[in-house]
Amino acid sequence: MNGYMGKILIVNLTSQEIKEKETDEEMMRQYLGGSGLGARLLFEYTTAKTEPLSQENPLIFATGPLTGTGLFNSDRFDLVTKSPLTGIFAESNAGGYWAGRFKKCGYDALVVVGKAAGPIYLNITNDKAEIKDASDLWGKDTFETTTILREREGDKARAAVIGPAGEKLVNLACIVTDGMHGRALGRCGAGAVMGSKNLKAIVANGTKPVSVADKDTLRKINKSMAAAIKENMPGMKECGTGGGLDISEELGNLPIRNWGQGSWEEGAAKTSGLIMTNEYLSGTYNCGACMISCGRVVKASGGPYDGQEIGGPEYETLGLMGTNLMNDDLPTIIKANELCNRYGLDTISTAGVIGFGMEAWEKGLLSESDSGDFPLNWGNSAVIIKLIEQIGDCIGVGAFLGQGVRRAAEQLGPTAKEFAAEVKGLEPPAHDGRAKFTAAVGMATSNRGACHLSGFAHDFEEGAVLEDLGSPALQDRFTAKGKAENVFRMQNLMGMLDSAVACKFALFGGLTVNPLISAINAVTGWDMDRDEFFRTGERIFNIKRLYNNCLGISRKDDTLPLRMLKQKRGGGTNYLPPLDEMLDEYYQYRGWDEFGIPTEEKVKELGLEEYYNLLKGKRIV
Repeated sequence: MNGYMGKILIVNLTSQEIKEKETDEEMMRQYLGGSGLGARLLFEYTTAKTEPLSQENPLIFATGPLTGTGLFNSDRFDLVTKSPLTGIFAESNAGGYWAGRFKKCGYDALVVVGKAAGPIYLNITNDKAEIKDASDLWGKDTFETTTILREREGDKARAAVIGPAGEKLVNLACIVTDGMHGRALGRCGAGAVMGSKNLKAIVANGTKPVSVADKDTLRKINKSMAAAIKENMPGMKECGTGGGLDISEELGNLPIRNWGQGSWEEGAAKTSGLIMTNEYLSGTYNCGACMISCGRVVKASGGPYDGQEIGGPEYETLGLMGTNLMNDDLPTIIKANELCNRYGLDTISTAGVIGFGMEAWEKGLLSESDSGDFPLNWGNSAVIIKLIEQIGDCIGVGAFLGQGVRRAAEQLGPTAKEFAAEVKGLEPPAHDGRAKFTAAVGMATSNRGACHLSGFAHDFEEGAVLEDLGSPALQDRFTAKGKAENVFRMQNLMGMLDSAVACKFALFGGLTVNPLISAINAVTGWDMDRDEFFRTGERIFNIKRLYNNCLGISRKDDTLPLRMLKQKRGGGTNYLPPLDEMLDEYYQYRGWDEFGIPTEEKVKELGLEEYYNLLKGKRIV
């Protein structure tokens, strides 16, 4: 099997049984790898009754056929599990260097179930996995843990680790790869699932080559991408993802004051990626097989790490730890980003709950006795840092906020739900459905909750156009016309990128539909055409939807925070998305019924009858 290693590693931490399962080529052609394979395996290992923090809930790490091949922007992997934050389907995607090292151990995926008796880590090398004691690592942050493990297992080893937040089962906990200059499996609380298994880290250090069917074609694609990246992405290279923050504020897309304020030009100007580049940048870093180098290396300011070089914040963190909290102090954002990475906290959800907590304080729903006698006032740098520490340590008001916005709002009463920013229990990224209506449809229908990446259509609305996507260019961001079709097509494409696996920024480097099909065929030796490509992407999206349907998710959950539906922002946008109208059209493109459930005809077309039967109760769930 070109592009695949032919095996899935399965580790039961309760019994300490380690076994291998052959990778089925038919299944891989149906689900490709990455998030598609992960969704297929999640159905196999869980039921509707599986509790996210139970021994039965699996952690599924999956690479794709492109991982480790040398194709630009493809050294990535996906994690799939059942989320402790949302209670539904969870996935997260990361780059760095872990994916290539893991795949070259000889495995396409790793499934971890059970719970170890005490702290352990997995050490995976060529065709071999060991369970090792991690008692001395428990309690250490992700940077310290990574450094120790690389000293212990070899400098070329790469580690995916949790910090104190994951150990303490904080719902916002993430998994961090490659330490200080690494990447995070940030969303949905996967770090808490890992912590619930007493699993501190997974170390990978493989050297086996990945077979490629047609190396010449792959080289040609890389050559074309290199030219396109140089031409189309100089701003990303210079300023990272934060380079567009000022424009986002102008468009009314940037979160300000917990999504309640229309504009704050001064705050955005002080916290942009350009300012970070000019005043704090000391270097850059990249993921494996990438020439963009959007990772920032900056100098920390203040506290015990003053002057130390660390990984800098991305756009999402700049916006959510900045203007969302009425914080215009860039050093505080840099410090907040570092603390979240050390604790192993998702910066998006952490900033989301802090913004919610500050508004709850402002409205009198949280008192000084609730917060430990310190006010949760807007823009207070010391408060922001203290709240991150309390969330990471699961103490004080941080333990309350660390549950996530939905649970916190439910406990504070109906008024709190009015300003609770979440979709299906997941806090939104720094993109507003009122600013671009494709973002509204995409976030409302994303299978993991509020997510801009499962559709990624917002960057192709009044902007770049994917000519080989097959849907029309979108000229007016404030109309419903064309939005449902574009989101439908983009979600199917994103499913293929997340399963292949490749970075979505590769789209701007020319890895659009036709080149991506060529890359998959060059690696695997398949003869996949456009029809099969989009049908596979549609199958991947629908199996995730069916999983959520089995958990009670339907049209009632395909919505947005009330503010994005009811409150006009002003500033760069003064419109509200006609979500119901767009959902009607979107469901028609999807082949779903009026309740947002795939029809029997669509299920048969995609070969998903087994999972549809689970939903309809024809088999015990």
